[in-house]
Amino acid sequence: MENMVFHKAETRGHEDHGWLNTYHNFSFAQYFAADRMQFGTLRVLNDDTVAAGSGFGRHPHNNMEIISIPLSGELEHKDSMNNTQVIKTGDIQVMSAGTGIFHSEFNRNKDKEVKFLQIWVIPNKIDVQPRYDQVTLDPSKRINQLQLIVSPNPQDEGVCWIYQDAWFYLGKIQNDRHVNYLVKRKSNGVFCFLLNGEMKIHNNLLQKRDAIGLWDLESIDIVSLSDDSEILVMDVPMKNSI
Repeated sequence: MENMVFHKAETRGHEDHGWLNTYHNFSFAQYFAADRMQFGTLRVLNDDTVAAGSGFGRHPHNNMEIISIPLSGELEHKDSMNNTQVIKTGDIQVMSAGTGIFHSEFNRNKDKEVKFLQIWVIPNKIDVQPRYDQVTLDPSKRINQLQLIVSPNPQDEGVCWIYQDAWFYLGKIQNDRHVNYLVKRKSNGVFCFLLNGEMKIHNNLLQKRDAIGLWDLESIDIVSLSDDSEILVMDVPMKNSI
């Protein structure tokens, strides 16, 4: 299939700084791959493990939508808008960096590591007023279905919203169950990241931490091959509107 990219877990960029063990699906920091700059407006997908008591010190961002998805442990967030929050498994955090924001993220536990996904999406509006959003999800609503966690619509209840025509979903699909995902917009593509288990996506076999990006499709067939299969689905524009 021409309109497809496939990232095996072991082909990702990798850096181990001691306090931070991180894997990059796209070029980031010291990792550069000319064929892995981004997937449409999806610019960063980092799979981070932060050691106990460590974290990212205060640093700036601008004009980027930053989504954090905790996988285990507790991450403490502080920013220049005077937000101090803790995110943990089941929470979703979004920052619209806009005209500029400073923030830090620390593992608040002294005896165990924290794992989370750090995702950047290029926005469809620049220089917006910075904002912070956080929600706690009901994980039972993703069993054998896709649970919406991020959307472009502020009126969507119980999810985070961003400045981009993008929709994110989490699903925990049991063995032999099928989910047919309908792409939101004709000009969007879908990037799927397998958190756990084993799945077939559009007849391609994915194992833990593998990813596949597909575009120019109306729908995507997702089939679980194990009871612990968990997936993150990111439906994003392949070209930005600005």
